[in-house]
Amino acid sequence: MLRTVCATRYVTPLREGGSLPAIVEADDLGLYVLKFRGAGQGPLALVAELIAGQIGRALGLKIPELVFAEVDAALGRTEPDEEVRDLLRASVGLNLAMDYLPGSVMFDPAAGDRADADLASRAVWFDSFITNVDRTPRNPNLLCWHRSLYFIDHGAALYFHHNWRDIDRMAATRFTPIREHVLLPWASAMEEADAALRPSLTEAVFADVVGTVPDEWLLPAPGAETPEEKRAAYMQYFLRRLQAAPDFVAEAIRARAEIL
Repeated sequence: MLRTVCATRYVTPLREGGSLPAIVEADDLGLYVLKFRGAGQGPLALVAELIAGQIGRALGLKIPELVFAEVDAALGRTEPDEEVRDLLRASVGLNLAMDYLPGSVMFDPAAGDRADADLASRAVWFDSFITNVDRTPRNPNLLCWHRSLYFIDHGAALYFHHNWRDIDRMAATRFTPIREHVLLPWASAMEEADAALRPSLTEAVFADVVGTVPDEWLLPAPGAETPEEKRAAYMQYFLRRLQAAPDFVAEAIRARAEIL
């Protein structure tokens, strides 16, 4: 179960991308990076962030703690930026936040950052499974903190849920965008990663992960009208995606051979 905190102070916006996340202080005195459900991507970005983060954690990857974050109408009322005020008004209620990692820096191969083969391969497997298109050299979404890599910002993953009628094709995709993955050059142990990670994802794990998503974020969509139907569809997708592991592993191995 995720903890729930209440945002008590809007500290500063993080003007990266289109979602305008922010650093906030919460009632537990912790600092968090808050992702707003009122942002342009809507609640589906929070669903992807939550599900992908929890799956990554189940696979043993380092993910900053995720928490539900309540936003009150009074938060940021003195904020001078009209765009920020509008975003806060549209996000009153339950949002998602991750633990702020002070002093962390973005992984940058151009600056000489490297990853070992085991971690890189596990990362490529994970991002292939969740169809994450947003872990590239231009935008690694990997934080170096205390000599470890932390995986962040998964709102662009699971993009099948923007078109539920395409769920069967997406569950079986080989995921060719993996060729752009920032850690692919070091992912020389894909078959070993597959053997280690695939057994970690079971129907029970998926049920636990999907069960954490709030009903209010599971908005009606053609082919999945109710929260119960959406949870069942996510379960169906993940089980079928797991069956496609040999194909997306083969695709990652092929893509890596082409760039070396």
